[in-house]
Amino acid sequence: MRVLLEELLDDLAYVEGRIKTVNDKVEAYASQHDAVSRLVTIPGIGALGATAIVAAAGDGRQFRKARDLAAWLGLVPAEHSTGGKQVLLGISKRGNRYVRRLITHGARSCFVHLNRANHALGGWLSALEG
Repeated sequence: MRVLLEELLDDLAYVEGRIKTVNDKVEAYASQHDAVSRLVTIPGIGALGATAIVAAAGDGRQFRKARDLAAWLGLVPAEHSTGGKQVLLGISKRGNRYVRRLITHGARSCFVHLNRANHALGGWLSALEG
């Protein structure tokens, strides 16, 4: 049994080494490309998320505004309008699932680490909680 556990530990160390190697390559790519390095400056978006966005959407020139990119990724409510009446439904969840997941997890991490005393959203969130 001990030999089996040692083999599994060796396998785990190998996989962790491979993950570190791939992460280093992604971070090197992110530091070399202008569009990716600009995206990394946004809170909640790291090197992995920025490279995924650039891989999926390119340089973003095909989108007129940020909401168009969000709609393309499925991050905005689906719209069903008729007769001049606008009806917003739930989040559409269309588009690239992987990129959408990275962005939502990044946003969640920003809310967890948000300084509620010094940020504009802090007072709003404190009012919701209290």
